[in-house]
Amino acid sequence: MNFQTEIEILIRARYPILYIISSEEMRVQNVIVEIAAKRQKKVFEWTFSNGIVPAGASIQSQKSRNASTKDPLAALDQVIEQVEPAIFLFKDFHPFLTKNNFAVIRKLKDIALHLKNSFKTIILISPVMEIPAELDKEITVINFPQPTKEDLGAMLDKIIAEVRDRKQVQIDLDEEGRGRLLQAALGLTLGEAENVFAKIIVQEQRLSGDHVNEVFAGKQQIIRKSGLLEYYAANEDFSNVGGLAVLKDWLNKRAVAFTDEARAFGLPSPKGILLLGVQGCGKSLCAKAVSRLWQLPLLRFDMGRMFGSLVGSSEENVRRAIAVAESVAPAVLWVDEIDKAFVGSQSSGATDGGTTARVFGTFLTWLSEKSTSVFVVATANDVSQLPPELLRKGRLDEIFYVDLPSMEERGEIFRIHLAKRDRDPRNFDIDRLVAASVDFSGAEIEEAIISALYDVFYLKQELATNPILATLGQTVPLAKTMAEKISSQRNWAVGRARNASVPHAVDSRKPVREMEF
Repeated sequence: MNFQTEIEILIRARYPILYIISSEEMRVQNVIVEIAAKRQKKVFEWTFSNGIVPAGASIQSQKSRNASTKDPLAALDQVIEQVEPAIFLFKDFHPFLTKNNFAVIRKLKDIALHLKNSFKTIILISPVMEIPAELDKEITVINFPQPTKEDLGAMLDKIIAEVRDRKQVQIDLDEEGRGRLLQAALGLTLGEAENVFAKIIVQEQRLSGDHVNEVFAGKQQIIRKSGLLEYYAANEDFSNVGGLAVLKDWLNKRAVAFTDEARAFGLPSPKGILLLGVQGCGKSLCAKAVSRLWQLPLLRFDMGRMFGSLVGSSEENVRRAIAVAESVAPAVLWVDEIDKAFVGSQSSGATDGGTTARVFGTFLTWLSEKSTSVFVVATANDVSQLPPELLRKGRLDEIFYVDLPSMEERGEIFRIHLAKRDRDPRNFDIDRLVAASVDFSGAEIEEAIISALYDVFYLKQELATNPILATLGQTVPLAKTMAEKISSQRNWAVGRARNASVPHAVDSRKPVREMEF
């Protein structure tokens, strides 16, 4: 059942007061006006600035009419006095539903009884839900859905029709490019999407399917205003990620999972993945690369921001952050080092009054029940700190173990980082570098190259193989100082996680420090 049908049924069933949660007043009003015309009813709108006026009345006519009904009690009196069938839209009425406005609350309760025996309906439109206990049984709450791809497409076609005749504006949208642009705009209101498209046209003097990142920038405003999530620009791609062939293949196969064709084929949106393994081996880099690969905005979920000092505020912060992520869906939600965020959740009742456990429970429930296209990429370094509930199938699609890079992968990592610093990898002895970097993580390899660059820059020389070898020889890799812990993680991963690099079992890898020599 779509929104319009649901509203029409409730109006016909004489539900007295409907509460529509939405910040898109005009979209809601257009739907109500259409229903009213079909049911042969008049539509009036109320705002605190203008009082009750016919819906859609111009600003000039509003100024001179019904100034007395600016007062909420007077406006509600007029609802009772109205004889003909009508729908009354009260915009931003929620400030008058607080405990300090008991007279208004009582009046609404009296009117609810009156409206049940009439052909009149009150519809409250507000971006937030504020319902006093006294009206809990009288008000029916409805969430107004975000614009669909079709809604955004109709608005985009309208913009294109307006600017097509302007010679300085180039419209370069084929069917595929148009689809990418509309897919990126999902989660924006019609007004926000219109502003984004207009900004692109004004700034670039053209509109094409390549302007996906500009649309994501519009979503960035929503993230910034929430104060709970961080928006990350998608600057990394999988060409900068060495190795991890199995993980890359898995993600590539799901790149089309958010399309209409996938829905028609019966495919659900992928839920997410958990990346476990050694620090510095590319888990966070993969989270950023997924965003670029799938052309979706990347949001970082910082658990540290969720915990507030007031009782109940932490759980509310998590719910708000989730709501923001869903409002800009489809999107990638990156939960970095989730093992540190929920460490101690099992003993939370004795340490922090159960706050961590409740926050964790809120997050887990959402993972299991979410229906929006928010793909979660969670990373963890220490599997022993992960609550077992997180690892259950159904929360996430897959668990990958990210091991230390193999010989071939290290060679690829050296080539990537040398090329990133404008050095031709062919000028270096990659085989010697690979042999000298046994058990080095990708981050340690990158740091060795950077350190060698500092050394040769100081000596006014050019980077070569020997300075990098010298830096590698001075570095003690994390795998050496934490050999027992890494070996324990590998043993745990056997049969519980897929290896991100090789298709065969995790325990086929050789022990730390004995992997190749």
